[in-house]
Order: sequence, then structure tokens, then C-alpha cells
Amino acid sequence: MAWVVLIVSGMLETAWATSLKASEGFTRLWPTVIFAVTLAASMAGLAYALRTLPVGTAYAVWVGIGASLTAIIGMIWLAEGVSVLKIVSLVLIVAGVIGLNLAGGGHTGGQENAPADAQAVVESAESERD
Repeated sequence: MAWVVLIVSGMLETAWATSLKASEGFTRLWPTVIFAVTLAASMAGLAYALRTLPVGTAYAVWVGIGASLTAIIGMIWLAEGVSVLKIVSLVLIVAGVIGLNLAGGGHTGGQENAPADAQAVVESAESERD
């Protein structure tokens, strides 16, 4: 479920980015409202996904989806121009996101993934509280 929410949140990033452009510096009401709503929903979805997914991978996927789709929308509908370099760059973004996913690394949300020194600091602080 976290992956589905993350993908939708990445798409919402595209919505808020294009709405930000359409708001013309927050001078147009409805694009500004759409920006605020989609920004909040996108961040909430990312926060939800980060409860179970590794932050590096999840953030890269979220940004990758948002940046890629926003660039594609810009090229197709906002007359931002298409070039071989832009297409290659988008392919590299997608390849990087795939690579991060393949590299994996589980996330259990606990302290067991913390470096030994950080774990010692946490344990020391907990024992001092007791």
C-alpha cells in the first residue's frame, strides 16, 4: 500500500508544480488553491509512505516521478521544447530510481538500522532517563 500511496504522491507533486506555474506567483486564485491542496496531499502521502519505506529510496521515487512527469508536461503542453539531452536526462532519472529500488535495503523503522555509535547514544540517553 505504501508504494501505491508514494506513486500517487509523486503524481500530486506534478500537479502542485504545474499549478504553481499557473498561479503566476500566487496572483491567480484557483491555481493557487489547487497548488496548496495538492502540495498538502503530496506531502501527506510521502509522510505516510515513509512510515514503512526507506527514506532515501522513497524520496528518490517521489522526486523522480514528480520531476519526470513535470518535465514531460512542460515539453508537451507548456511549449518548453524537447531535446535529445532532455529525453536522455529523463531516462537517467528513471534509471536512477530503478537502481535505488534494486539496491534495496529493508526498513523496519526501528533503531536496529542505526549506526553503532548512534545506538549507544540512544541507549545512554534512555538509561539516564530511568
